[in-house]
Amino acid sequence: MNYRYRVLAFLFGLSIITFLDRVCMNMVSKYVKADLTLNNAQFGWILGAFSLAYALFEIPTGVLGDRIGPRRVLTRVVLWWSGFTALTGSAFGFFYLLVVRFLFGMGEAGAYPNASIAISRWFPAAEVGRAQSVIWAAGRLGGALTPLLVIPLVHWVGWRWAFVVLGVVGAVWAAAWYVWFRDEPAQKMGISAQEVAHIEANRHVKHGEHQLPWHVIVRNPDIWALMLMCHLFFYAAYFFTNWSATYFQEGRGMSEQQTQNFISLSYFLGAIGCLLGGWLSDLLCKKYGLKIGRRAVGMGGLGLSSALFLAAGLTKNNETAGYLLALCVLSKDLALPVAFAVCVDIGRRNAGTVTGAMNFAGQMGGFFITIIFGQVVESTHNFNYPLFLISGCLLVAALLWLKIDPAKNVKITIEH
Repeated sequence: MNYRYRVLAFLFGLSIITFLDRVCMNMVSKYVKADLTLNNAQFGWILGAFSLAYALFEIPTGVLGDRIGPRRVLTRVVLWWSGFTALTGSAFGFFYLLVVRFLFGMGEAGAYPNASIAISRWFPAAEVGRAQSVIWAAGRLGGALTPLLVIPLVHWVGWRWAFVVLGVVGAVWAAAWYVWFRDEPAQKMGISAQEVAHIEANRHVKHGEHQLPWHVIVRNPDIWALMLMCHLFFYAAYFFTNWSATYFQEGRGMSEQQTQNFISLSYFLGAIGCLLGGWLSDLLCKKYGLKIGRRAVGMGGLGLSSALFLAAGLTKNNETAGYLLALCVLSKDLALPVAFAVCVDIGRRNAGTVTGAMNFAGQMGGFFITIIFGQVVESTHNFNYPLFLISGCLLVAALLWLKIDPAKNVKITIEH
């Protein structure tokens, strides 16, 4: 096997762990709320603490990865968040859990910007979209596995020890990554000279490219459009990450088993969407160019998801709503690897910084919808109002792809 695919296998495992750790709180929400006597508004702040920390530390961890490399940064952040994943199980009250989940979010913020850096250094440009799609499909697979693994684990050892087990899994990954991975293909023992030459001759990242500070990079209007698109996009993403279990159980009156089935189905279809989106985008890029190849998939996926969210909120039938929301994940996730591929297209050597900027904006969207959902349902007892808001956000996000030009990389924009 080519060494770059072994790197991808490591990142595949990382992405699964990332989503296991974050979706776990969604799956055990009813146990945590009952044990700590929390209402939906309070629980929204618990969930939002993660999103806020994730947003605030996206750019710093992306910049750090660009400067010192993803080997050291990913090792540190995975150990950090795994520790706070385990400490989640020791929660005894609202404020303690708020702080622990904020610190957990600080660590997870470094995952995907640094995964993008590793891809930009280890993959030729023509394979970037597909590599991103594999990573995000793995995240969706992690989300699909969470209810299947966590609910039986909770029934066996309780929700507190479930977080401890997940923390140990992350620590094992971090140790293996540090021992095996190297920041540049040429530094890796055992890799063939042919593979190194193939990667370095055809990748976005070139040795000696100038490092640009993030505050200069984000003056690029395409990145601002990318950030706003991701901000609105993540209103939908964080509904599934944080509130889908509550929506199905409290809003739709479904059983824990039904909820488990629909959440697993949603993330499974999301994995298909990620793989299909990356593959389709790379195919269209080859045939029609970078601009059309990225825009068509991003715009089409988010536009379709907007319509499906609206339909899910309007239907009275619970099973129909569940299937429509599952299809929402498939359609919106067509755009997910494309958005991260555009960060590499635009950022090149600064891929981690651009990814951090985009994901910062996205996580702020996640923070807002997490708080808004809890406040709206607590005050109105209507669980469908937030779905209508998300539908509108996705429609605007789809249209913003018309303003994003992946063919304009940051260095060219600044030099001219």
